[in-house]
Amino acid sequence: MAQRFSPTQTLPTDVLSLQQLVLEREAQLSVSEAELALRDAALIVRDVELSERQAEVLHLRAFAEKLKLQIAVMKRLRFGRSSEKMDQEIAQLELIVEDLETTAAAHEHAAAAKLKTPPQDDPAEKQAKKPARNPLPEHLGRDTVTIEPAGHGSGACPCPECGKNQWRSLGEDVTEHLELVPEHFKVVRTRRPKYSCAGCQTIVQGTAPSRAIARGIFGPGLLAHLVVSKYCDHQPLHRQIGIYARQGVELASSTLSDAVGGIEAITAPLTDALYKHIMSAAKLHTDDTPVTVLQPGRKSSKTGRLWTYVRDDTGWHDPTPAGVWFAYSPDRKADHPRSHLKDFSGYLQADAYGGYSKLYEERQGSDKPIIEVACWAHARREFYELVKASDSPLAHEAVRRIAELYKIEHAIRGQSAAHRQEVRQTQALPLLNNLHAWMIDTHSKVSRKSAIAEAIRYSTNRWEALVRYTSDGRLEIDNNIAERSIRPVALGRKNYMFAGSDEGGKRAAAMYSLIGTAKMHGLNPEAYLKYVLTHIADHKINKIDELLPWNLAEKLEALKPHRQNTEQALAA
Repeated sequence: MAQRFSPTQTLPTDVLSLQQLVLEREAQLSVSEAELALRDAALIVRDVELSERQAEVLHLRAFAEKLKLQIAVMKRLRFGRSSEKMDQEIAQLELIVEDLETTAAAHEHAAAAKLKTPPQDDPAEKQAKKPARNPLPEHLGRDTVTIEPAGHGSGACPCPECGKNQWRSLGEDVTEHLELVPEHFKVVRTRRPKYSCAGCQTIVQGTAPSRAIARGIFGPGLLAHLVVSKYCDHQPLHRQIGIYARQGVELASSTLSDAVGGIEAITAPLTDALYKHIMSAAKLHTDDTPVTVLQPGRKSSKTGRLWTYVRDDTGWHDPTPAGVWFAYSPDRKADHPRSHLKDFSGYLQADAYGGYSKLYEERQGSDKPIIEVACWAHARREFYELVKASDSPLAHEAVRRIAELYKIEHAIRGQSAAHRQEVRQTQALPLLNNLHAWMIDTHSKVSRKSAIAEAIRYSTNRWEALVRYTSDGRLEIDNNIAERSIRPVALGRKNYMFAGSDEGGKRAAAMYSLIGTAKMHGLNPEAYLKYVLTHIADHKINKIDELLPWNLAEKLEALKPHRQNTEQALAA
């Protein structure tokens, strides 16, 4: 380390020492200059990233404003026979606007989280960026929460600096946010009185509570209600706006979109933790379903996919928590399940989709093999459709034989894995061998082009995977677990018919994951998300697993009586 001299010290007099001192100082300066250059470079990279994100956000918001204008014009022009068609077009445009605004908000909140600062408004962009917020309605009841400085109470405690009790009031900071309790809105007013010490002028004030979304005006209960209404009850934001308006609360679509984008950003670590838990299983159930996705900027739509991956071993009373994780993709290429399952190894129960077949082959013999387990519900469906269509005696016989397998499964439901395996080997396997022999014999007697022959080939071509469940008591006879998890998506599809964009599809997948897992554990998804959004802003990121549904079940159950009493008192 270079020797340092103060002005009062005597410099060396010999030439060699002076030369050495100069060289050390130059080296020191070079290191400092290099550090400054690296810091400047890092700042430049960050500024470039932020500029790109800001440009993208501005583009999304500008496009959203353009579509809002188009919606307004269409509503004025709506009349006559074309009104129904125009209503559909307006609904499509409103959903696109909703997704654009939510995506822009999610980008802003993600950037703010990366910098650990709340989103900042550029004064030059503020006017064009967001409409001014309306004041919270005066007619709503207000609950006031007062936060005194720590240990201060009524002001009788001594000053932490001088020890005197000479406090005088300096006013207070008051903030408000809109909250939702069952059947009515309310405004929660938070008061934070300030006190100053007359002796030493020390000022004290209670710490402001954290909010799930920085500078947001919605409380955690209303935020939870927004996303559960949208992704569980299938009510798009523009429909919710109409519902709230009937209660005297006028909210802009951009305000709700900003809230949903903020929720997506702040819960992303929780969704990632859920994904890791799901993929650490030894057995997964998977399925996918089509989702119609609008293409902003084009008068067309495309078919995206929502994939579900379920970890559920309750059938043999395994104590490992169950969960579901959804993923969105813009198409059904095999690259998507390959990416989703990159960290998974074990049994995969799925349908006959070719993308899975490639995955089984690619991972065969590797250190992370994926082993196929086929679904008897799919095999039975081939014959059941023939029963309904033609009342085929052969199809009836196949359905009857498969029903015998399900009777065995019903009897051993909830038993240990070892017991399930033993019963399947002694009772189910002989029935399966007889069924296979019957299929081969029947296939040889019917036309190869007949429907019954095709149904038989569906089973015999994947026979090894169909009987694999008998070799391990942890496995299930069918993939109904995955089909049940994806059923809410189908219900939502009937309601609003499409997602507004690819970003909207990804956001839906994340929310479906948290809501679906909460429901698997018997939790009210709205109560669960309210608890998460109340605490996640102050929660340590390395302990994010503590906020997963199964880790909050007891806490939420304990809160029920208190919450019910509070709601009854408010209603009264």
